[in-house]
Order: sequence, then C-alpha cells, then structure tokens
Amino acid sequence: MGARVRGAGTDTIQIRGVEALGAAEHTIIPDRIETGTFIVAAAITKGELEIRDCNPEHCNRIIAALREVGVEIEEINQRTLQVRCGARGLKAGDLSTAAYPGFPTDMQAQYMALMTQAIGRSVITETIFENRFMHASELQRMGARIQISHDQATVAGPSKLIGARVQASDLRASASLVLAGLVADGETVIDRVYHIDRGYEKIEIKLKRSRR
Repeated sequence: MGARVRGAGTDTIQIRGVEALGAAEHTIIPDRIETGTFIVAAAITKGELEIRDCNPEHCNRIIAALREVGVEIEEINQRTLQVRCGARGLKAGDLSTAAYPGFPTDMQAQYMALMTQAIGRSVITETIFENRFMHASELQRMGARIQISHDQATVAGPSKLIGARVQASDLRASASLVLAGLVADGETVIDRVYHIDRGYEKIEIKLKRSRR
C-alpha cells in the first residue's frame, strides 16, 4: 500500500507518513483465540470438530497445553485441525498465562471452563491482567468448584454444571460461559452478550453448524 513502516519483530515500530496509500489485496490472519475456543468446545463436549481456515503455527502453545490435559489435536494440514477429547477423558493441568508466544491470557477463561470437567485439581495463574477471574463467580453459580487467591484460581473437577442465568463481564468471560453452557444440564442464559460479538463472528451460528 506504500506505507513506510520499519521495526517488525523488534520492540519499536517506526512509521513515516506518506502523502497517499495505494490499493492492495491482503488476507487477514486467522484468530488464534477463536481457534482455541473451538478446540475447547470440542473437548468440553467430548465431541469432534474439524476446524478449517486456521493457523496451527500461531496456536502452538494453546495446542500444546490442551494436548497435555487429554485433548487430541491432529494437524491435517497448515490450515486445518481435527480435534476430539481423548478416550481417557480430561485430566487436570496447571497453567500460567504469558505474553506471546506463551499461553495467552485471552484463553485463560476458556481453559478454566474446560478444567471444570477435568479429573483432579488445576491451578491457573494469571500473570498479565488483574481482575481477570470475574468469570469464576459465574461458573461457580453453575456448580463449578473454583477458589480464587490473588492471581491464582484453583479448579477442582470434574463438576456437574447446572444451567443458570449468568452475566458476561468481558469478551473472554462470555466465551467461557458459552462453553460451560454447552455441557450444563438445563438452560443457560447469558446476559450482556454484546461482549462476545466484539471477538467472535456469529459464534452461535458456528456452534449450531457443529451439530450432527
């Protein structure tokens, strides 16, 4: 497009203004957080999904962490993943969020929802943002056994989740409540879902298409 930008891959990006930008064609990279969320959706429901048009390379840490707790993830090709819950089910796993390329803070809530269905006790440490455990109290209302202490959440599983009326506090919290609602008995009603629309395009339609 003619922009004068330097510094990719470094700590500093330098931009020099130009008089005009030209037309160009560009494909936006797939969202690794959306990919991770659908991996968790397959695992938490003990279902199976083929996730297309993703970038597994960008999801390396997410994939590695989920494999460690029993999620089977096969890279069909550079843009497709086949996901299912392992035959032995889910096992607890400790986790710490970190800056890229570590495990993303934006997958912490979804991972917590998954750990409510895992066997054992998981300790999740949030190192990026304060007050990023607001979804925990909503999961507790659904029957999850979660204890919060400063920057750590301890999840005891598996828990039988029951549908409830819950409230989304932010984008990723709303995604975790959707995931919990998929495995909860009864109806789950999530208020303030405008949060989820900021990060997921028509997530309800995509989940409906996943049904067989």
